[in-house]
Amino acid sequence: MAAAASASTRPAPSIGTRTTAAQLLSQGTHVQTPNELFRAEILRRIAETRSHGFSHPEAVAALFPHTVLPTETYEDLVAALVSGAHLLFFGPSGAGKTSLAKELWGLFPKDVWVVDGCPVGDDPLSLVNKEAAEQQPPCPICRRRFSPGGEVASFDPALVDASKVPALRARRREGYGFARLQGSSEVFPDHLTGNVNLRKLEEIGDPMSPLVLEPGKLLQANRGLLLVDEIGKLPLGTQNVLLQSLQEGTVTPSKSRESFPALFVAVCTSNLSDLDNINDPLSDRLTSVHVGFNKRHSANRQIVDRFRAETGAGYVPEILLDAGVRLIEAWRLRMSEEDPDLGEVGSNRTLLDVIARTEAYGTLGGHALPTLEDLRAGLLHAMRGRIRARSGDSFQQNARRVQEFLDQHMEISLKDSSKVYWCRYFRDILKSKDDEGQGFVSEGRRLLPDATLQAETKGKPDLFPRFHTFVTYVQEREHPPSAIGPWAAAVAEFGLVEKYSLFSCAEEPTDDVAAG
Repeated sequence: MAAAASASTRPAPSIGTRTTAAQLLSQGTHVQTPNELFRAEILRRIAETRSHGFSHPEAVAALFPHTVLPTETYEDLVAALVSGAHLLFFGPSGAGKTSLAKELWGLFPKDVWVVDGCPVGDDPLSLVNKEAAEQQPPCPICRRRFSPGGEVASFDPALVDASKVPALRARRREGYGFARLQGSSEVFPDHLTGNVNLRKLEEIGDPMSPLVLEPGKLLQANRGLLLVDEIGKLPLGTQNVLLQSLQEGTVTPSKSRESFPALFVAVCTSNLSDLDNINDPLSDRLTSVHVGFNKRHSANRQIVDRFRAETGAGYVPEILLDAGVRLIEAWRLRMSEEDPDLGEVGSNRTLLDVIARTEAYGTLGGHALPTLEDLRAGLLHAMRGRIRARSGDSFQQNARRVQEFLDQHMEISLKDSSKVYWCRYFRDILKSKDDEGQGFVSEGRRLLPDATLQAETKGKPDLFPRFHTFVTYVQEREHPPSAIGPWAAAVAEFGLVEKYSLFSCAEEPTDDVAAG
């Protein structure tokens, strides 16, 4: 216990530090499987976040800073990882499955002790400790290298001189503790297993030389994480290779007679249409976590707002931006997610495309502020661009479906967004005072059609003071760029509220998408 406590308080060694297995043993270092390592890191981060006053759901969500998903999805995912499971994220295309899988790699601990010169990153302690060798068996190359007789079959950790096993502090990275595989019908088994390079074998003459082995994806992921995107698209033979690795923790490279360790946390994704292509034994080894579209409008807005903050996307007035999100939500409610030709039209990718396309059409049209027409064009372009084109006729037919949907639902979305914008201002700033609301509306209606009066009023807060308060609200809420300025943005937003909400808070939309 004292050794373990000392090890936990000792500063972490820097990358590139060299030592020996003997020194690691003396320091109380112990072996952890990838699942155990991941579990410890998750629990550590949750405890650290909780210590700063966050609730448990907030601490769990904080593990995934680049995704926005329902609380229950995060809970299912974290519970599975803490229990030591491998994962299968399934759900509609564009719901964020791959992004979530990438987040797990960001969360996975990166620093690790490896045997210096080992092609698959063996744990140094697995060569000198029987329990460690049983937990994470060393590869045949290291077993031969450190066996007193130089024979793989006669390897015994008890006979290895720990002071002669070189240990290197390394960082897991692509190909070394992390591997990513994109599912397709052309991914064959040796892509996962790797192989023995016969030309190098002929040159070197030693089948146990590290230079002879060309590690496949499973060996590259050893002691780390394997990400398999669209696992249902893998051929059955390739799936069986992955199954063997998950069952036994080993893999045999092509043209080799020796098995190598392949211990990792597997994170797989699948669209709904490919689930039936995953063979049952492999599916049984994976814990399924459904990743669907968010059912709350605020969560979908958060996805868009994060995208804008991270990419520096151009300015789109709040009401237009919000209406674009609402229209995609309406599509999801009314159109099937399983239609292979239209499945991407309502995806999170489309949400982001809508904003980018709206801003682009505004720029092309010479509009400092994107207009209603720019939003319509952006929606049509983004949604139509996500139709899977199987033939000219089918594409045109589906494009007409998108157009008809826009014609039916765009004004509804604009009314909902305008109403929410007005009601927040009326409640939060005007404190629901009808006289203040009427005074503001009167000032705005006088200013809206008169550019000369706007110019005279812009720098004089005493003129039209209620509208100046609205300008400040728009500035603080939307942060329009200096090239546009808060005044122009406020005039544009007032015009939208005037056109679509009629300054009424009756039947204000809820945050629940399903109720929309």
